Amino acid sequence: MPDALVLAIDQGTSSTKCLLVDGTGLVVRAATAPVAIHYPQPGWVEQDAADILDSVLIAAARCLDGIDRDAVIAVGFSTQRESALAWDPVTGKPTGPVLGWQDQRSRPICDGLREAGHAGTIREISGLPLDPMFSAAKIRWLLDRSPGAAVGTVDAWLLAALTGAHQIEIGNASRTQLLDVRTGTWSADLLGLFGVSEQALPALTPSVGDLGRIGDQGGVLAGLPVRAVLGDSHAALYAHGTQASGGAKVTYGTGTSVMALLDGTTVDDTAVCLTIAWGDPGLRLAAEGNIRSSGATIAWLGELLGLNPGRIAELAADAGSDGVHLVPGFGGLAAPWWDDAAVGLISGLTLGTRAPQLARAALESVAHQVTDVVDAMGPVRHLLADGGASANDTLMQIQADLSGIPVRRARAGNLSALGAAHLAGREAGLWGDAGSTRPLTYDDFTPRLDAGTADAHRSAWRAAVNRALTTTTMPSNQPMSLPNKGVDLT
Repeated sequence: MPDALVLAIDQGTSSTKCLLVDGTGLVVRAATAPVAIHYPQPGWVEQDAADILDSVLIAAARCLDGIDRDAVIAVGFSTQRESALAWDPVTGKPTGPVLGWQDQRSRPICDGLREAGHAGTIREISGLPLDPMFSAAKIRWLLDRSPGAAVGTVDAWLLAALTGAHQIEIGNASRTQLLDVRTGTWSADLLGLFGVSEQALPALTPSVGDLGRIGDQGGVLAGLPVRAVLGDSHAALYAHGTQASGGAKVTYGTGTSVMALLDGTTVDDTAVCLTIAWGDPGLRLAAEGNIRSSGATIAWLGELLGLNPGRIAELAADAGSDGVHLVPGFGGLAAPWWDDAAVGLISGLTLGTRAPQLARAALESVAHQVTDVVDAMGPVRHLLADGGASANDTLMQIQADLSGIPVRRARAGNLSALGAAHLAGREAGLWGDAGSTRPLTYDDFTPRLDAGTADAHRSAWRAAVNRALTTTTMPSNQPMSLPNKGVDLT
């Protein structure tokens, strides 16, 4: 089917990207539209639901301009995760802002549950540590202000707005902290603890299948079938395909997701999360560590110094950090520390510290945080890098040096969109389980730093992190058992 096309829509934190992929796997068109982020007060991170929907429609219209619509046989979505919103179930109008995944306003809800002794139960059922990053506490906050509203994540909002169906993809649902990760169903215990009615939540769907047809409200998308939906990090992992075996996928974006597929039934260190990679229709489980600030750290430093992120990367390439460490605890620290009250700090400053040292420290903070997560995950043969910041050779070499693990960077960009396209195209019969006929190619970075020097850098980093933490209590290292068989969602 060389003339058939798949439209992939990747709705991310800062923009929506669209790709048109043909029957050979070639990207024939790409377009993007920005999405604004608002910070109304410290710890609050908001977006506008209408702005998100508009960005999807604008990017899609640009991508489809001049294209024969009849050639588009499937739409695949990848979306930002954990962000939550509420809308009127009758009118479909949002009742307030989208609470971004970095938003911390629901922290008192988490603190109350922790003080009541429920953190362990929540961790065991959901696979996720009790933290305001996940959707459950956000949803509770939204429902307190909009009783009777429908609630969901960004994928659920887009599906509701475009197809009229209130549904959520299972991988995104596993990031809400309301799902029983063992059974792939909403947990009555978790719903009770967070005070959320199941009637307010979307229906659970697999990641692939007949997920609805876009209505007239979808503009240029009207009439197109939705065949796949994935969380953005999950979609990038899917795009890596067979390369993911034995490796950990690292998506360098505003934050960073480190994710590895599980062959067994346990997570050896609960400093990382247990999540559902996708439902196809059986559940495929993955271990994941989430880093709140990576690309956002570089952007922040650029704004502080009056430099664009590209210039920050240039300065870092030609400098050492000279003992300076930047711990980006802007909204606390996530994996493996899970300290939502951790503070951001810069340590090791001297009178000789200048912009190049700070730039290098910013890049090193990204690589150190990834290495922290990889260390908690256990043996990893290689890292599979993607995302915007992975284009920086300096960062990739720093990552290989500090982790002591080879880094394989995908040469193709927009892997989240590609993963959604590959799954949607497979469902539409465009290609088989092996994916498109264009396998990914990689640039390889091997460790150059000797082990002793790398260990010294890591020790200094851990000392800096300890200054930022407000708790010395690390997550339990007791493994969580999980069923080996998948759960059929059809």
